[in-house]
Amino acid sequence: MVDFTRNFLYYVSYFYIAYLLLFAAYSFLSISVGAYKLYIGDRMVRLRNKLQHEDLPISIIVPAYNEAVTIVESVRSILTLDYQLYEIVVVDDGSTDTTSQELIEAFDLKYTSRPIRHVISCQPEEAVHENVVNGIHIMLIRKINGGKGDALNMGINACKFPFFICIDADSKFQKNSLREISEPVFEDDTVVAVGGLIVISQCVIEEDGIAVGFRLPRSLLVSLQAVEYNRSFLASRILMDAFNGNLIISGAFGLFKKATVAAAGGYNTGTLGEDMELVMKIHVFCRNNNIPYRMAYQPSAICMTQAPTTLRDLSKQRRRWHVGLLQSMYTHRKIFFNFRFGLVSFFSYLYYLLYELISPLLEVFGILIIVAASLIDVLNWEYMVVFFIVYAIYGSIISLSALSQQLYTQKFRISGFGMLKALILCILEFGFFRYVLVIVRLFTFLRYRKYKGSWGKIKRV
Repeated sequence: MVDFTRNFLYYVSYFYIAYLLLFAAYSFLSISVGAYKLYIGDRMVRLRNKLQHEDLPISIIVPAYNEAVTIVESVRSILTLDYQLYEIVVVDDGSTDTTSQELIEAFDLKYTSRPIRHVISCQPEEAVHENVVNGIHIMLIRKINGGKGDALNMGINACKFPFFICIDADSKFQKNSLREISEPVFEDDTVVAVGGLIVISQCVIEEDGIAVGFRLPRSLLVSLQAVEYNRSFLASRILMDAFNGNLIISGAFGLFKKATVAAAGGYNTGTLGEDMELVMKIHVFCRNNNIPYRMAYQPSAICMTQAPTTLRDLSKQRRRWHVGLLQSMYTHRKIFFNFRFGLVSFFSYLYYLLYELISPLLEVFGILIIVAASLIDVLNWEYMVVFFIVYAIYGSIISLSALSQQLYTQKFRISGFGMLKALILCILEFGFFRYVLVIVRLFTFLRYRKYKGSWGKIKRV
């Protein structure tokens, strides 16, 4: 029995070494491809070789539920965009606060009896208000509460332009974001969706609607999230974009072709991860119907969003994300090991399965294995400590590289002290913060039945 246990622990240790080395290789590939793509894009801008195009007609859909604190400022920021051909559709999803009233008073919106054709099923509207402000049409739809996905479906039904953008009520576009995010549509007529770069607003220095500088706020929690965001948006998503393999377009900033989304059935109202579920649904719809398509990622299109400022709010957010990930991957599990989906199946889906969805279980099981190996005296402590120190340093370098890429490509200014602080934060993020999130995701698994229908309200400032 002792020999069996020893052999079992040895084989498990080999599995974890392979698991970590594969992740390290993936991280290196991501940061390398990301750096190359960002360099090429920046070079095209400097050589003035970037595509020039007219404005694409875009509807901006803003789903709102109890967003009275931020909704007026959010709409005002949209009205200042350096773009001509767009409209704003705010969908008040049955708010219990003064969200609608704030908008009506701020923009002098008038009640209208305009009917809305429900191409995609959603909860019915209760009232529609609209007005034209600075040449931009603003529509406010108050409807019966049905969740964020349902509110977005209502917005799709109401919007008049062939492409729409979803933006959270607590987010803000950079002034040139619409022109940047629409660029892939003009480059490739098979593009049906485009994701933009999400940056944390507390870390951005703005001048005239343009992010010009980067700072790390006093809040350690917000700064650690900034490091994490950079690694995700400036490495992983650029790599997957190279083979049309992105499974997520952030709900905070995504451009979609209205006809394709409507044909695919719109947003799923029964999931907490409606943004990821829609992207996977479009992959399935287009491949099953042999429709040429591309999901693009445009890191030059910037959207600024508020990060949670307390551990409690962060836990609610990440719990919701993990539940949504689980629901989306289970709903579209037929993608897995399906040759019809190519690298979307054998790379993207596999990555999210191993390194996002079940990674909390694997990491906690790994800790238990270490304890068990220590108890029966088969653990090489010296080797293990050195391995994890090297791995932590490597991960920190990857995170710092992603941050450096953002500073370079966006021409952000940062002080020398700020760069030193960033280095320390990269070490803390990879060596400590990620394990805090592992615990949050682990409890999400253990208490899935409780959290599967809970959105979790996050305080806005």
